[in-house]
Amino acid sequence: MISRTVIVRGKVQGVFFRLHTREKAISLGIVGQVRNLPDGTVQIRAEGEVGVMGTFLDWCKIGPARAQVVECKVEESSLKGFSGFDIVG
Repeated sequence: MISRTVIVRGKVQGVFFRLHTREKAISLGIVGQVRNLPDGTVQIRAEGEVGVMGTFLDWCKIGPARAQVVECKVEESSLKGFSGFDIVG
């Protein structure tokens, strides 16, 4: 199990990015949370198995159809023990 914090920049608010992120995460068995940040970016905290995390992070670099991802910054983070995948903030 690995943990990643992702900051996604571009046209990522107002395009249902958080909802689609949650759906994608759940379909892959990823747990964590997604939130809009005041600076217009989206923050994702995700925990999952190595193989599916790669698939999830590849999706984050593109996002849903209406999004326009300009940058997707991924950092290793410590496991928090999330039990599901939630939209917060």
